[in-house]
Amino acid sequence: MADPEVGVTPYWELTFDADGDVDARQRDRLLREVVDRGVKDLIVFAHGWNNDRPTATRLYSRFFEHVPALAPNARLGYVGVLWPSMRFTDEPIPDFARSLTAVSVGPALDKGTRSALLTAFPGRATLIDQIARMLDQQPEGDTALEEYGRLVRLLVELRPEAPGAAFAADTLADSGSPSGSPPGSPAEAANDPRMFLGDTARTCREFARALADDEGGAESGSERAQAAPRLAGAWDGAHELLRQATYFAMKRRAGTVGERGLGRLVGRLARTAPGVRVHLVGHSFGGRLVSFALRGLPKGVRTVKSVTLLQAAFSHYAFSARLPHDVRDSGVLHGQQDRIDGPLVCCFSRFDSALGTIYPLASRTAGDDRAAADLSLPPLPRLLGARWGALGHDGVQAVSGTKAFTLADALRAKLPASGCVNIDASAVVRRGGAPSGAHSDICHRELAQVVLAAGRIR
Repeated sequence: MADPEVGVTPYWELTFDADGDVDARQRDRLLREVVDRGVKDLIVFAHGWNNDRPTATRLYSRFFEHVPALAPNARLGYVGVLWPSMRFTDEPIPDFARSLTAVSVGPALDKGTRSALLTAFPGRATLIDQIARMLDQQPEGDTALEEYGRLVRLLVELRPEAPGAAFAADTLADSGSPSGSPPGSPAEAANDPRMFLGDTARTCREFARALADDEGGAESGSERAQAAPRLAGAWDGAHELLRQATYFAMKRRAGTVGERGLGRLVGRLARTAPGVRVHLVGHSFGGRLVSFALRGLPKGVRTVKSVTLLQAAFSHYAFSARLPHDVRDSGVLHGQQDRIDGPLVCCFSRFDSALGTIYPLASRTAGDDRAAADLSLPPLPRLLGARWGALGHDGVQAVSGTKAFTLADALRAKLPASGCVNIDASAVVRRGGAPSGAHSDICHRELAQVVLAAGRIR
């Protein structure tokens, strides 16, 4: 029977913990029933960072609802991956019920977000209370902002004794220093986020300016941009600093769950049901999760027939053999697209503010503390085509042979049978408010068609 919250059948859920361990009962049920139900094509969807279980399940239901009518003769099965991310409940999601995406005003944390932080970072209740109090009170002076930065750093820092901590540190960066760097090495240290080690007050103001600019060139946006250097604007930026801190924590976690969890499970499925064709789909950090699953596939497994990335929140150089800014280095997933017996399709949109503005700023600030202190750097739009761009903003970069399509052309053409494929989905992925823009605007019939076309599902 289908899960009552998801209107397709057969549907299974796979729940992973932060170390990539899967719920054994769910795993065994999938391995048993996928054969019994005669599934030939299994679509596995991984949600992104800013989700809780109800929101993720709603996403899967909304996206999958288009599929049966598009492939009426296919013998399909559906999997929704649930992994321990968190959701800032003040961030709107297009077309979702307001009760699921309550919006608050100002930098203070709403009740839902505080609850999500407590779930995502167990044992840190005192820190979360202190952070919430500072966001609510907005104390004056840069000293207060520096103390706030210290608290946020304590919230998300890795604990050396925690399972998977070394692995998590290694997978933080998407471009440069691929896995294999020994613990404590310069390469591993370069992967640690450094946005907290410089001038936190300056960083908060820079985030505030980016948020003000993102609210549009309208008069209200201009007024906020002018106000950003003042303390109130800095605390708006402080709220975004917390969001980005959880972003980096969830980024590490997505890589761990993908490689240690989903990749190994797909390998086990290949042994149990070798005739089942697997199609991986990921939104936001879910794109990172399914991409790292390729790195976790056992040797020789060729059952993954397509990977479709929807507004993927990781480096557009992740699959590159040579980085344009450092030809001695390669992307963290260099060559992993070759593990797919089919194409890697990357859908992107210029209306995704989370990846077009905030992502490059956060990545720049995290990866280069000298840049964080230099406000004379090029404007954000000029950064997008450089080191800090995201796949969901401009697609796969610096990978030889990558093909490019508009969404309309992709739906008319036969997609390549292998290699990387970029699809500009701006025609449909275009709605959403600050701070993320259209980042979550993915529940479209056309994108479901892309998934089916990538996997040659008919």
